[in-house]
Parts: sequence; structure tokens; C-alpha cells
Amino acid sequence: MVQKKANISLKAYNSFGVDTTADLLVEWESVADLVEWMRTEGDTLTSKPWNILGGGCNTLFTGPYHGTLIHSVAKGITVVSDTPEEVIIRVEAGHLWDDVVAWSCERGLWGIENLSAIPSSAGASAVQNIGAYGVEAKDCIRSVEVLYVDTLELGTIAGCDCEFGYRHSIFKTSLAGKVIITAVNYRLSHTPAPKLGYGSIQEEVAKLGELTPQAIRTAITTIRNSKLPDPAVTGNAGSFFTNPILPREQVEALKELYPTMPTYEVEGRPECLKIATGWMIDQLGWKGRSMGRAGVHNKQALVLVNLGGATGEEVVALAERICAEVKEKFGVEIHPEVNIL
Repeated sequence: MVQKKANISLKAYNSFGVDTTADLLVEWESVADLVEWMRTEGDTLTSKPWNILGGGCNTLFTGPYHGTLIHSVAKGITVVSDTPEEVIIRVEAGHLWDDVVAWSCERGLWGIENLSAIPSSAGASAVQNIGAYGVEAKDCIRSVEVLYVDTLELGTIAGCDCEFGYRHSIFKTSLAGKVIITAVNYRLSHTPAPKLGYGSIQEEVAKLGELTPQAIRTAITTIRNSKLPDPAVTGNAGSFFTNPILPREQVEALKELYPTMPTYEVEGRPECLKIATGWMIDQLGWKGRSMGRAGVHNKQALVLVNLGGATGEEVVALAERICAEVKEKFGVEIHPEVNIL
């Protein structure tokens, strides 16, 4: 069924905990319901602004949203195929991402265990190409099922055609506003393929005495919980900024000035290097500081937090201040990862 909620508070629908409203929130449980609603009332989308609201974990509202937000509450995991080589699962767009990882690890399947404890939904995992600890969603996404807004036709887009990149996909560019993701198909494996080369994962896994997807999930969850705030306690959207990818020559010049600056290779782009935005923010002394009711988390400089009652405008003001200071000191432009509405 479709539920329509007018003039609704969005405080419970965004992990920043910003207290604002939307003119209309449309929640759908099945594709058939969504299609029927769009067929009969779809002109609502063209008369005012509209947007997709995923899990609300990567969205910052800067004021009342005068339009329609479409939100999937469809949940479910279906095994499409299971062979000795791979397991294909189909996940409804509204299913909580971490529940998908838990389901996979409980069954001893490999592929997404490094993406544990990321607040997101399955649909948003494809839009954002979520990533952590050396793994990205694109590594396991086989295909994405969509509804085309203009024709109300259903389609499937192969993972290789989704233009996945660092926190990037086709759903943020040429298909933005043209499709609604209804489900995502992931490719998992029975074959052990641990990726432990990032941060302190190997050390944490060793403490557990076994090398399984569940052990890696437990280790990563422990690491993340030790340095990232719980949105239920302190409003935040995880990493607020992306890490810049710059020409190798520019990064090498920066390394001469700042030898301890962390840098990372970029898959498929040997001419570039990625640098750590959190390190730069930390060097500026912002970790643990605040501007009014918005602040920088005291354990992770990439994370901006709502210290209590902050508005979206206050968070944006803090972000703009940080961006300006990073540009002034390092000559590098940084950009929000968060979708600002």
C-alpha cells in the first residue's frame, strides 16, 4: 500500500535529527502500489519539487521541503540463485543495508562483510556506491531494478552500466530524477575472500580467533562504533565530506610540504591519488570544535554532528567554513558527500 503523509515532521526521517517538515511524504511497500499511485497521482511530482528519500542517513535538510519525498518501506531478501561459485540475492530498495550484511554473514557468505554498520538502505547503496575498508558496493552489485518515472516502465540496469565510481553512480547524474530504484541484486560468494589490509581490521579479527564473514563483521562494527557517533544519540550522517582525488603530481607536491599526509591509490586511475579530508580537517584543529549547535566529532574529523537542536543551515555554515579553511591552507577543494536539500 501507499501511505501519504502531509506536512509531516522529518526529524525521524533524517539521521542528522534536523527538525523540519515536508509538504508530502509518500511511502510505498510494493512496486505495484508505487506504479498505481504514480499513474493516478503522479502529476504531484511535476507540479512541485520531488526527491527520493532513502534511509535519511545521507541527507541534510536546510529548511522545510516544499514538495514530495518518495520513501520506500519495501523490505525483503530473496535468493535468486545459489551455485558453488556464487549466490545472487535480490533485496528490496527499502531494506536496511546493515540487515543485508547481517543476513549474508550469518550464512557464511563473502563479499559485503567489510560494509558492516553503514547506515543506509539497499537502494541508497547503489546510488551512493557506499564503501568502507577497501570494499565498495559496486564490487557486489550485479544489477539494479528501476521504475522509469516518465513511462512507468520497469527495467533492470546491469552493474557494469551504472557508471560506479567513488561515491558516484549514474543515479546521481544522467538518471537522477528519471528513475526510482525498486530493488538491487547482489553477487555474494561461498569462497572465502577476506580483505583485511585496511586499518586495524586484521588486528581486531585476530582477537576473535577465527576468519569468517561474521568475525570480520564483528571486528569492523567494533572499530566503527569506537570512533563514529551513534545517530540515535548524536545526529550525524557519517562522513560529511568526500576524499579528493587529485593528479599524482599535485599530491606528491603536497606530500613534500606535509610528509604525514595519508594518500591512497585509486583503482583504474594510476595517474591520480586520493588524499584524506579528515586528516586535513584535523590539522586545522577542527576535531572536537563547534560553531553554535553544529560541531566536528571529537574522534573523527570527517563527521559533522548535531550537538542538539542544530538546523541544517547551521551545519552547512560549519561545512562552508571548513571548506574555506582547507582551501586556504592546502589549496584543495573538498565537497560534501551528503545530499543537501
